[in-house]
This record gives sequence, structure tokens and C-alpha cells, in this order.
Amino acid sequence: MKNKWACLAIACLATLLLSLDLTVLHLALPRLVADLGATSTQLLWIGDMYGFALAGLLVTMGNLGDRIGRKRLLLIGAVAFGAASVVTAYAPTPELLIAARALLGVAGATIMPSTLSIIRNVFTEPGERTAAIGVWSGMSAAGFAVGPVVGGVLLDHFWWGSVFLINVPIMALVLVGGVLVLPESRNPYAGRIDLVSVALSFTGIVTAIYAIKEAAHKGVGHLDVAAAGLAGAVLLALFVWRQTTLAEPLIDVRLFARRAFTASILTNLLAIFAMSAMMLMFAWYLQLVLGWSPLQAGLAQLPGGLSGAVGGVLAARLIRHLGRNGVVALGLAMNAGSFLYYATLGTELNYLTLLPVMVIGGMGVGFAFTVNNDNVLATAPRQRAGAAAAVSETAFELGGALGIAILGTVLTSAYRAGLEVPAGVPAEAAGESIAGALNLAAALPGEQAAQLVRAAQAAFVEAVHLTSLVTAGLLAVVAVLALVGLRGVPKVIPEEVLSGAH
Repeated sequence: MKNKWACLAIACLATLLLSLDLTVLHLALPRLVADLGATSTQLLWIGDMYGFALAGLLVTMGNLGDRIGRKRLLLIGAVAFGAASVVTAYAPTPELLIAARALLGVAGATIMPSTLSIIRNVFTEPGERTAAIGVWSGMSAAGFAVGPVVGGVLLDHFWWGSVFLINVPIMALVLVGGVLVLPESRNPYAGRIDLVSVALSFTGIVTAIYAIKEAAHKGVGHLDVAAAGLAGAVLLALFVWRQTTLAEPLIDVRLFARRAFTASILTNLLAIFAMSAMMLMFAWYLQLVLGWSPLQAGLAQLPGGLSGAVGGVLAARLIRHLGRNGVVALGLAMNAGSFLYYATLGTELNYLTLLPVMVIGGMGVGFAFTVNNDNVLATAPRQRAGAAAAVSETAFELGGALGIAILGTVLTSAYRAGLEVPAGVPAEAAGESIAGALNLAAALPGEQAAQLVRAAQAAFVEAVHLTSLVTAGLLAVVAVLALVGLRGVPKVIPEEVLSGAH
């Protein structure tokens, strides 16, 4: 196909925007505390809601793309994402902002599986497919890197809503380019979407996420947490059972019998769960502890994300020498090592010592995600590429949302536990978050304000240490899991169609 690299460019541009949108928000969180009066719980929901809505609908949207056409769904999603971005930018309250982020998640769910499934159908030669997915993964990593810089420039000159308005012109480019370049593809054997499966998958995923989030926030002893957890488990079990009874299920459960598919999905979920902590942690640390501007904080994180893009491109070559399991395990081990270093950060920083650590960790991310995504798509039939991509992206988004919810709660809880509030300062207000403490300090007398700032920053640094150690340990475990679980997977996975599947 003559235009396949142009197709890859359109898919990468859409992916770039979706990852950029996430990191831009992290830099804006301190402004949301000041401008909208958002509480720490509301901040977590503002960060999580996009991923929750997206994760709940990815499976449905991936299947919808297989049926109505991946190009058509991507173009619909581009229009919806641009419109939802405008609504988000002008949300006047934290509650409305949370709702607007949910709309963005719904729109994003139409785009993510479409980009990967288009790549899967355009690039049919195994070597080119792995390279294309490496570029796609690299652009996703670049979005994480460029997002803070773009967001920093905007936040230095405009209000927090401007970070969402940048989505509109980018999605316009995706829309025009998609109309002109992308081929249409769909599953010619697909039947009707089973609405019962749609309901079970969405409610099961969202209910389970709610239970885990609330358990991390207030403990497992509350009745609503236990009820939501039980309901989520039952709904998801019913969803899996129903898929075994359908001729055209939303998820072909036979895919999970393939070790490369299952190990890659699980590894991606656990890895992004761990690494999502870094994005949230650094956005707060660089601005609220070191006192850097949003632009400085964004520029500081740029090398780590760009090295992730380089890692995505290099991963295909490394497979020849280390095998697929070796590349994934190496990438996760590199990232675990970077988090061990983050556990030594203080209230002052020599950036030149941080820089190589960020580069090593970012490159490791590129290694792991490129190989895992290629494993997932290569072991699924082309006709069901949208459904397979949706499973991969669901694991990714679910892991990211849960990581922010659980590790973000660990970070916040450790901060509260370690905060020593000066005499005469409202403990509840200061303990809400470090951003809240610094806002409170701005209204206090000089010495009392300085004491609160020092105490809040010291407590937050200790919380960073604990969160980093937990994350490093989890990444090390996942590296071993990848080394064992992906052992024996061929270095070159040929183009194949599952036996008995359309």
C-alpha cells in the first residue's frame, strides 16, 4: 500500500494528542486548587475520570470499529474529542470538570483502538508491523514528554482551560488527514454487537474501578466499597461467561489461551499502574517543592519522554538479540532502577544528576510497551484487530487510572501522616494536599507561613520516597513476570489468523 506510512502518521498524531492531553492536566492540577477550589479527592477524580470512562468503553468501541469501519469511528471520535475539549476548557466547577473529563473519555475510547487496528491492517509484514508499532509507541511517549512543555507555555500565559483548547486544531488535522489518507477496513464477518455484553463490560469495569479507588481512599471496611467490589466481580464474571456463548463475542476469550497475548496484557497493566505514579508525582514535586514554573517543570521532564520515543524505535532491533521477553524485562528493570533514584530526592535538586536517570527510565518504557503492543496485535486475527487493540488499551488505561487512584492515595496519605503542622495553623486544611497547604501559607503571617511551607514540602518529599520505593518494587516483580511469561515467544511473530476465528 503506497500510503501506509501516511496512515501511520495520522494514527500517531491522534495518539500523540491523547497522551499529551493526560500530561497537560497534571501540570494544571495546582491551578485547579487555586481557581476552582478543588479538594484532593476531586483532583483525583478529575485525573481519573477520563481514564475510567475510556477504559469502560474501549472494548465496545473497538468492536464497533470492527463492524462499522475503523476509519469511520476514528473520524467520529476526532469530532467528538474536539467538541468535548471545548466543554472541558470552560468548566466552571470541579463537578462539571469531572463530567467533562468523562465526555473526553468517551470520545477517546473511539480513537485509541482505531489507531492500533488501522496499523495492524495496513502493516501486514511482521518486521514492518513491529517497526510501525514502535513508532506509534514512540509518539505516545513523545506526547507524555511534549505535553508538560506545551502545558507549561500555556499555563505561564493563560488560564488552566487553555491546555484543553490545544486539542481542537490537532483533532482538525486528524480529521482532514484521515478523510484524505486512511483506508476503510472492517470485519466482513462481524455480526451485531451484543448489547448485554456492552452493558456488562461497562458497568463491570466502572464498578470495579470505583471499588478499588474507594478502598484505597477510605479503606475496605465500608459497606459501599464491599458492595461495589462484589458487584464488579460478578458483572465481569458474567461478561466473560457470556463471551463463551456467543458466535461473535466482544472479546474472543480464546486469545487468552495464547501466552504471548495474556502475559503482554498483564505486564502492560501492571507496568502502567506503577509508572502512572511518576507523572503525577513529578508534576507536583517540581512545581510545589522546587518552586519551578509549569514551563520549567515541563522542560525538565522532556528528555525522559523523548527517550521513551527513542526506545520505542530501537525495540524492534533489540528483539533480534535479546528476544521479546528480554527486551520487556530489560525495559522494566531500567525503569525500576530510576524509581530507586527518585527515592533519594530532596527539597533541593541538581538537575544534571536527575537527567540521565530520567533518560534511562524513559527508554525502558519505550522498550516494554512497544514489544507488548506488538505481541497483542500479532497474535490476533486482522479482522478482529479493533477488539484486540481495545483489550490492550483497556489494560493500559485501567492500569493508569488505578495507579493514579491507588499510588496517588499512597502519596497523599503518606504526606498527611508525615506533615507536622505549625501551631495555630488549621491541620485539616494544611493536610488536604501540599497545594492546599501552600495556598493556606500565602494568607498567613511571614514566619508562620515559612514554617508551614517547609513542613509541607518536607512531608511531601518523604511521601515521594515511599511511593517511589513501592513503585520500584512492583516494577521489579513485573520484570520477572515478563521474563518468564514471554519466554519462548518467537522473535518474529508471523502474520496469522486464529484457527476457527473469522
